[in-house]
Amino acid sequence: MADEKLDPKSADAATEQEAIVSEVVVDEAPAPDPKHALDQDVIKESDDVAGDVDNDTDIPMNKLEAVLNSTANKSDMTPQMRRMMQRQQDNTRRVEETIKGTKANPGWFVPLFCTLMIIGLIWAVVFYLTYTYPIPGIGQWNLAIAFAFILVGFIMTMWWR
Repeated sequence: MADEKLDPKSADAATEQEAIVSEVVVDEAPAPDPKHALDQDVIKESDDVAGDVDNDTDIPMNKLEAVLNSTANKSDMTPQMRRMMQRQQDNTRRVEETIKGTKANPGWFVPLFCTLMIIGLIWAVVFYLTYTYPIPGIGQWNLAIAFAFILVGFIMTMWWR
């Protein structure tokens, strides 16, 4: 090996090949723009999670999720993506306003109407099985009492929020 001399043509060829390889590597991985680094990270993470394409708009779902989940630069978005983002914001605002105006029932409300309907059902079943109980001596009025319990329970379901 020590006796071998390097051919200057082969050394130049090796240097030339190294330069081409370094250019190719540089071309494959351009330096990231710091302005859009966050957006690109979000898009890359979304690419890993969901790569589906929305059939209605032909926009990949991962890009759509990235736009909806981040504060993207609107100048980089297509008009279609801007409209979708605006619709999402409108829907979110509308849902939040609806939730603010909703009054909730107290915690005892649902158990009460469920209990009333179950008591009415049990009352009717007991009467049909015995024809004298739950209250002996009133006869068919036991069915009226059972249906009254059931009716009150169903009416309460209409007031449920």
